[in-house]
Amino acid sequence: MFKANIETPDWLLQMENILEELNEGVVIVDNQLRVVFANEALSRLGQYERGEMRGRTPDALFPPEDIPNIMRQHESGHRYGRHSSEFYLPRKDGEKIPAIFSGRVIQAPDGQEYVLVTVTDISGQKRVEEQLRSSNALLEKRQSEIDAELSIAARIQESLAPHNLAWKDLAVEAYYSPARTIGGDFGIVRPQGDEFLNLILCDVSGHGVGSALMASRIYSETLHALERKTEPGGLLQYLHDFVHDRIAQEGFYFTMAAARFCQRGRQMTFAAAGHPPAILVSSGSLTRLDSQNGMLGYLSETAPSEPADEINLASGDRLVLYTDGLVEVFNSSKEMFGVEGLETLIRQSATRALPEMKRAILDGVAAWTQGALADDVSLVIVEVR
Repeated sequence: MFKANIETPDWLLQMENILEELNEGVVIVDNQLRVVFANEALSRLGQYERGEMRGRTPDALFPPEDIPNIMRQHESGHRYGRHSSEFYLPRKDGEKIPAIFSGRVIQAPDGQEYVLVTVTDISGQKRVEEQLRSSNALLEKRQSEIDAELSIAARIQESLAPHNLAWKDLAVEAYYSPARTIGGDFGIVRPQGDEFLNLILCDVSGHGVGSALMASRIYSETLHALERKTEPGGLLQYLHDFVHDRIAQEGFYFTMAAARFCQRGRQMTFAAAGHPPAILVSSGSLTRLDSQNGMLGYLSETAPSEPADEINLASGDRLVLYTDGLVEVFNSSKEMFGVEGLETLIRQSATRALPEMKRAILDGVAAWTQGALADDVSLVIVEVR
């Protein structure tokens, strides 16, 4: 270790008072890397006594493993006139303080070159960075847990989707796609032996986990009601009362269309509440089956009160049920696709095979929106064979 007695140059004496006022540490070394000046801020940072660093060279202040890096920075400073790097300032007790070292070559009036280095303590910044890294790690872990939970929830949600089925003289083609990982639509295509085929399509308000949980609860209650052979009109009344009395939530509501087919599918009982109109295709003509009742589950005055419709069906008839995510979509001109747009697609595809008709409808809606659909979408097409 080298420490020499060095007199302060006259030009530096005139600057000492200014340099001592700075909050950042300042050190000036000569061309032999000896400290000719270190202000009070640097002495405090390194926990040295006043003037104790004077005359020392880097090998007297830094551990041996740091010297190669210091020499590289010194050479870079002489080559380019300045340098800046993040490094550690060793304290007298051996602790290392993270700091920014910014050096520049200065020339004294006598022509001799010195290097002025400012040392900025960044230990507070490093603590914040470490806290952020720790917080990010926790967030990433939690996000991973949430993703895993959502993956399970999505698989459960898929089990609530309507599905394709052949029953008696009926063929059912179904489609479901959530706007997010999980959604608020559900569908039931469920035979009751040889007696009935129940077809339910439900859309709960909102999106995401909360809506999916509500949909799941209403789904299970719907199954219980169907096991009791509840007819469509009574089903809507029962589910409205159940949600309103048991799980009512401010602003929450749901819509539903319910159809029961009997006599091998030649007769349908249809009831709907707040749901987009079903579309019946018969002998080349389209008929809308509008909801007889308002939205369910929120207001007591919207409780279903109108009777279900009884409709006779013939071979070749098709019934199209869907949720509003299929029609409440907009093009680049902010024009809504609407039920009229859906009817156009149905007319164009009504003579195609059922899977082709379904695909034509979905492709037509996607072409209109020119992008991903923003709401949950359910589509069910029933054909009497």
